[in-house]
Amino acid sequence: MADKEPEALSPEILQGIQTALERSARLEEQQVRLIEEQNSLAKHRTATTSDLLQFSSLSAKLAEDQTAMARERTALTRAQTRFSTHSTELAELRTDMSRERSGLAEQRTEVALYRTELARDRTHLARLRTELARGRNALAADRNRLSQGRTDLAQQRNVLAEDRTYRALTRTRLSVQRTSLARGRTYLAVIRTGLALLVFGLTLFRIFGVSVWTIFDAALVLFSVVAIFWGWKGYWHAHRSDLHFSELLSSDSGFTDLTTVR
Repeated sequence: MADKEPEALSPEILQGIQTALERSARLEEQQVRLIEEQNSLAKHRTATTSDLLQFSSLSAKLAEDQTAMARERTALTRAQTRFSTHSTELAELRTDMSRERSGLAEQRTEVALYRTELARDRTHLARLRTELARGRNALAADRNRLSQGRTDLAQQRNVLAEDRTYRALTRTRLSVQRTSLARGRTYLAVIRTGLALLVFGLTLFRIFGVSVWTIFDAALVLFSVVAIFWGWKGYWHAHRSDLHFSELLSSDSGFTDLTTVR
């Protein structure tokens, strides 16, 4: 990582650092005061020396001054001792701060390593997500292809259903036409039977002439004529119906083209 974010310090560490800084400031103020006292003592000692040279006769006063200077020197020594003690404390605080800084550096190193691991995991997850996206795209393409195939099959099914409907309609029309043709054959059979009876009646009349059987011959001829007329009339209607169905079948797509699927 090129840019490292600043690490947050705990409140206890901040409070310890603030306390150490305040103590260091107080020690520096005391050191300044001691230096000022040393300067004042140096000036006083210079003045005392000049007084000793000028007033050598005043030994008692000089002794008193020497005693005062000894006391001041003792106080200065004590102040120096206190200053040394404070310097030692500052050094210990500096050592503790260095240790804490080393611990913080170690923690920062551990955090950096953890962030590196997280970055690697994130990269791995990104690769997995990319692979999943590719797989999803492939599945979507397969689904689209299958949907297109299903649509084609549905269209083919619709075409086959429509063709089946045409075939059923054609079959129905053929059945009706077959029934009509059968009726026409029946009427032709009636005409043929009537003609046979007519010929038979005329033959009997020709053979026997006018006799008792003439009434039977006349009835047979009359019946044959009625049968012929009724058969001809029925056949005519059946023939017209057959012509009508022939026209319908000639324009029926299910009948004209049995090999081509609409």
